[in-house]
Amino acid sequence: MKSSPWHSRLALALALLLPVYFAVAALGTKFGLWSWQTGLGTLTIRTGPILLGAVALIALISLIVVLIRKPRTGWLLSLIALLVPLGIFGGLAYVRGQAAEIPPIHDVSTDVENPPAFSQVTLDARAAGGANPLNDYRIPLGELEMWANSEAPLADQSHAQVIAEAYPDLAPLPIGSASEDEAMVAVAAAMMEMGFDDVTSDMANSRVEGVAETFWFGFKDDVVARIADGQIDFRSVSRVGVSDLGANAARIAELREAVAARLNP
Repeated sequence: MKSSPWHSRLALALALLLPVYFAVAALGTKFGLWSWQTGLGTLTIRTGPILLGAVALIALISLIVVLIRKPRTGWLLSLIALLVPLGIFGGLAYVRGQAAEIPPIHDVSTDVENPPAFSQVTLDARAAGGANPLNDYRIPLGELEMWANSEAPLADQSHAQVIAEAYPDLAPLPIGSASEDEAMVAVAAAMMEMGFDDVTSDMANSRVEGVAETFWFGFKDDVVARIADGQIDFRSVSRVGVSDLGANAARIAELREAVAARLNP
């Protein structure tokens, strides 16, 4: 490596700093060093691609120079330096492609007619943090401020219609022969096993709540389970952002499966 030209070493060093940059952008958001708009919007979505392009260009120029000039030492360093930003670009493109196929909503429930309600404690926590409002599932998205600029058919669909169309497999979980109290215990245990914070059980209202937090950016999603009429309905709502990239539906499916395993060992 010492015999490699300086530009190859520089390109590799810059490339290896890229994952560090994105990790700092995410973890800085999680630990409150800056807002999620800064961490995700400014540092990751807007500035990130610029840095990736700059490092890729430097690495490409370095690789060309190495291949043209004998003895052509350092080409591997330049190649690795080029592959790093290209790999990150590929990952971001994959996520963007997935996002295009997922409806831009962040509130998902197994009961779209009467979604489980959160406790006042959760509502207060959301309000204190400036979280997304909890919208009426019956209102067309185009009539809500967050989706005011959306186009048909999304603008003409309600939350209930979007959820039913996008996630047809989401369904309440029958509790079978278990009692409601046993079901609540199973839900609370499943939430804790999945790493939820602030898991609470409200026996009077047959409701269990918890907060899911993502590792990187520390995004918090509120989750509630309602046990009534012999079944469990689930709801998961992101506190920030427009699209959850399918995270809430996936979380409900995972939680439902975990609870079912406890009720039917």
